[in-house]
Amino acid sequence: MNKITVLLVDDHRMMMEAWAIVLGQHKQFKVIGQATVPDEALKMVESERPEIVLTDINMSPIDGFTLTEKILELSPESKVIGVSMHNIPLYAKKMLRMGGRGYVTKNSSKDELISAILEVHAGNIFICKEIKDILANEQLDENHDMMRIYSLTEKELEIIACVKKGLSSREIAELKEVTLKTVEVHRYNILKKLGLPNTAALVSYIQSKGL
Repeated sequence: MNKITVLLVDDHRMMMEAWAIVLGQHKQFKVIGQATVPDEALKMVESERPEIVLTDINMSPIDGFTLTEKILELSPESKVIGVSMHNIPLYAKKMLRMGGRGYVTKNSSKDELISAILEVHAGNIFICKEIKDILANEQLDENHDMMRIYSLTEKELEIIACVKKGLSSREIAELKEVTLKTVEVHRYNILKKLGLPNTAALVSYIQSKGL
C-alpha cells in the first residue's frame, strides 16, 4: 500500500517533531520532510511534491496563508492543511480562500489530525470540531438576532429609522405627529425586544445590522 506523503512546516521545531512522531506511528503516512522556514518548505515542495503539506499559519516573514498560495503554484496537486494556535473561524475561512483544504488548531487531538489528513487526501474539506462549534454558536446567535428583528412592528421600525438619522424623541414625535410619550414607549419596547440597555447601544446595533 502506497503511503500518503506528508511535509511538515512549523517554525517551532518541538511542535513539528511531535507531529512527526504522531504520523510516524500511523501506517498510512510517510513524513518526507520537515521545514522550519517558508523558503525551506518551498524547496522541499518543489523537489518532493508531497501529497499533504501540514503548515503552521503563524510564521514569518511569510505567513501560512501566503505560503499556501506559493506551495500550490509550485505543486498544484499538493493539498495544504493549516494549523494554528488560534481558534478563529475567520482564519479557517481565509485558509480555504487561499486554496487550503483543511484547518485544525493545536488543541486538536491526535485522532482529529489523522482524520484531517485522510479526509483532505480523499478530496474533501476538513475543519476541526473546535472551529465548527464556534461557527455553529455564531449561527445560533445570528438566528436569535434575526428573530428579535422580525419581532419589531412597522411603527418600531419607523422609529429606528428616525433614531438612525440622529433625531431626538421630541423631533420624532413632531415628525410622526404623535405624543412624546408614544415615542418613548416605542423606544422602550424596541430596546426590550432587542435586548439592548440604552440608545447608544441601539445606534451601534442599527449600524452593525444595517437596519
